[in-house]
Amino acid sequence: MTILTASSDVALLCARLRAEPYITIDTEFLRERTFWPKLCLLQLASPKEAAAIDPLADGMDLAPVFDLLDDPKVLKVFHAARQDMEIFFHLTGRLPHPIFDTQVAAMVCGFGESVSYETLAARLAKASVDKSSRFTDWSHRPLSDKQLAYALSDVTHLRKIYEKLAAKLAATERAAWVASEMDVLTDPKTYRIDPENAWRRLKPRTSQPRFLNVLCAVAAWRENEAQTRDVPRGRILKDEALMEIAAHPPADAAQLARIRVVGSGFAEGKLGPSLLAAVKSGVERLPGEAPAFERPDVLPNGLGPLIELLRVLLKMKCDEHDVAQKLVATSGDLERVAADDAADVPALQGWRREVFGEAALALKHGRLALAAEGRKVRLIALE
Repeated sequence: MTILTASSDVALLCARLRAEPYITIDTEFLRERTFWPKLCLLQLASPKEAAAIDPLADGMDLAPVFDLLDDPKVLKVFHAARQDMEIFFHLTGRLPHPIFDTQVAAMVCGFGESVSYETLAARLAKASVDKSSRFTDWSHRPLSDKQLAYALSDVTHLRKIYEKLAAKLAATERAAWVASEMDVLTDPKTYRIDPENAWRRLKPRTSQPRFLNVLCAVAAWRENEAQTRDVPRGRILKDEALMEIAAHPPADAAQLARIRVVGSGFAEGKLGPSLLAAVKSGVERLPGEAPAFERPDVLPNGLGPLIELLRVLLKMKCDEHDVAQKLVATSGDLERVAADDAADVPALQGWRREVFGEAALALKHGRLALAAEGRKVRLIALE
């Protein structure tokens, strides 16, 4: 088990890895007490070697790692890549490319929805992963041999998982299906956190302009404070407090203190004045300046049975093509397809349309029927 604590060793490792066709990557991090994830360990492997890098070591320079992640000649393989990608985007403002996510590939290859690394390790690498170290404190030094063994297993077994999934994708000519999903994971918009849009996380149920203006202002205030102080949003102020403030905007510290989920300690403390300033800015916004409120689609009456038929069809088609339903269409997609033939949903685009979308429209318009035969359901083409 190798852990690198010297920048010179990291540079040599990365130089060797840049000669490989692919590398596997994983990270260990903490986030319970911070806004941004704190990188505590970085694991890299090639078909020839594996090592863990200690980013907390004195004087550690990760520039060679970031250059490796930028190298277009080396494929970067992750499992469930989004959190790892977020870490690198926060540290560098850039995203690794090109990438391959084995969780997405496994969904395309018939391993079910959001399949775990442990499952793939067992089924494809014939390996057992000891998960007992998963929730240990990765910032504590020194790391134990057990922790290092667990961390390195996350990239060593990933090599065999990747190779077998890549071979299956090539055999089934589905590599393009995975590539389209990687476009989302390598889009910076996936990871940018705009304080002005922070209010959307709260999912308000009213479109009243004054409420939305204040909610937008105070949610942006909290987002900025949390990012600047690097603490979880809830450490600044809870979601329910923001909603209550938007519903009943306080004009001064006394009114702010009377909001039960806020209290006098907060209202009279360091953050009280800046929060009140944010409330004031929201109140002073014109109704026409309220953020766009996306109302949930109101479905026409009577679509329920059709949506359920589409749900059955989705399961049948996904079973037929051995692909996870979650990757093809969501419940929202089914509702929108039922209401609109031209719905702007992934289920009616690209390979998803071939797998499911065309059949969904045919079922909707009576060119296809579902029939029960004993315990089975089959499709019948109608003239």
